[in-house]
Amino acid sequence: MKLYNELEVINLLDISKERLNSWERNKKLSPFERNGLRKYTEESLLDFDVANEIINTKWEEFIKIKPNNKYTSIELFAGAGGMAIGLENAGIEHIMLNEINKHACETLRINRKKWKVVEDDIVNIDFSEYKGKVDVVTGGFPCQAFSSAGKKLGFEDTRGTLFFEFARCINEVKPKIFVGENVKGLLNHDKGKTIEVIKQSIKDIGYTLIEPTILKAMYYKVPQKRERLILVGVRNDLAEHIDKFTFPEKYPKVLTVSDAFNKGELYSKKVPISEGVEYPKRKKEIMALVPEGGYWKDLPDDLQREYMGGSYFLGGGKTGLARRLSMTAPALTIVCSPAMKQTERCHPIETRPLTVRESARIQTFPDDWKFSGAKGEQYKQIGNAVPVNLAYAIGLSVVDFLNKISK
Repeated sequence: MKLYNELEVINLLDISKERLNSWERNKKLSPFERNGLRKYTEESLLDFDVANEIINTKWEEFIKIKPNNKYTSIELFAGAGGMAIGLENAGIEHIMLNEINKHACETLRINRKKWKVVEDDIVNIDFSEYKGKVDVVTGGFPCQAFSSAGKKLGFEDTRGTLFFEFARCINEVKPKIFVGENVKGLLNHDKGKTIEVIKQSIKDIGYTLIEPTILKAMYYKVPQKRERLILVGVRNDLAEHIDKFTFPEKYPKVLTVSDAFNKGELYSKKVPISEGVEYPKRKKEIMALVPEGGYWKDLPDDLQREYMGGSYFLGGGKTGLARRLSMTAPALTIVCSPAMKQTERCHPIETRPLTVRESARIQTFPDDWKFSGAKGEQYKQIGNAVPVNLAYAIGLSVVDFLNKISK
C-alpha cells in the first residue's frame, strides 16, 4: 500500500497546509501516524477526483501514442515556440508558424531552421493556400485582454479581437481539428458573454466545440501551477467522431521547482547559469526576510506596511506580492517580468528574481532552446509561452484523435 506524506498530499491536491488541516479537523481526510510523521493512504485519497485520476493514470500507455500518418499543423501566435515544440514532440509537423514579434520569430528561426516562420500581423495573411493541406490549427490568441493581470477589456481590446483572426484562419484552412488556448478568466469574462460569442463564432464556421476545459500544467509533467483554458473544435463533417477526442492522461506525480533546477526526471543536469535581473538594494533587504514559500504577510508588520504602501489596507490576499517560491512545491505561474511587484517570483533560496534559464525550465523548455532579444524580451517570450510538456500532452491527444478517425 502506497503512503503519501503531508507535502505530497498538499501538492497532489493543490491545497494549502491550512486547508489540509481544516479537512482533517472535519474528517474529510484522516491521516495516521508512523514514526511520528503523518501519513495518508492511497485509498483515502481516491475520494478526490484529481488524486484518483493521478493514482489510476494510464500515462505510460498514453505516451506510446504515435502518428499513424503524417499530420500537419499551422501554429498561430507562435511566440517562443512552447506549443510548437510540444506538438512536434508528439509527432505533428508544422508547415507554417505565424508570429508578429520580431524577437520571437528570431527565436523560432535560430532553433528550427526548417520551420516556415511568417513574421507578420495575422490580419495580413491569406491562409487559403493551405486549404485541405492541414490537419490541425493551433494557437493561443493573445490573452492579455481577458487576463486577471490586465484590465480585462476583452473584445474592447484590439488583442481580444484577434480571436476572430484565429477563427478566420480555421475557416479558410478547414483543418480536421483545432486547438485554442487562453487564460481561464476567459470563461467568466463579461459575465460569460465573451465565451458565448466565441462559441457562436466557432459554430458559424462549421465546427463543433468540445466543452472548454481548464488544464493545470502541474498535472502534465510541468513544475508550475499554470492554468490554461483549452478550446478544441472538430469540423462538422467529422463531428460524429467527437467523442473519440479525450483530454490527456495525467502524469503520475506532481513535480516541483527542485525538479526544474536539479538533475532528475525532467533534466539530465543542474540548471545552467544564465542572465537575470537584480532587485534594488532596499527591496533585496526586505525580500531576504521572506521565508521559502512565503509572501508579504510573513514579514514583520512595519515592513509589511513599508513594502505594501496603500495596498496594506486593501482587502484580498495579494498572495503574489513579495512572494518567494518553494523548492518543494510547483512554481506559481511564470510571468513576463519576474521582478514586478504584483507578480513576484523570488528564487526559493537566493534573494533574487529567477534567471532566464530558470524561468525557461519551469516552462519545460529544453536547455538548448535559445531565446532572442534583450533580457526583458527573453523573459516576456518565456512568460507568454505554453509550457512545452503541457503542449506535448495536448499534442498526443490530438494525434490520438486523428489516428482514430483515419482508421
